[in-house]
Amino acid sequence: MWALTRAEFVAPEVPQYLNRLSDLLFVIARVLARHEHGSEVLWRRR
Repeated sequence: MWALTRAEFVAPEVPQYLNRLSDLLFVIARVLARHEHGSEVLWRRR
């Protein structure tokens, strides 16, 4: 996406939409993991 926006005109709503979509997919994945009693890999700062 970022390479495309450097080379071509992209409406400002497009990256915003993709960001929101990635947030939604992330939340859905977490909900499904909990629903199936799966575990998540937690990130821990060293």
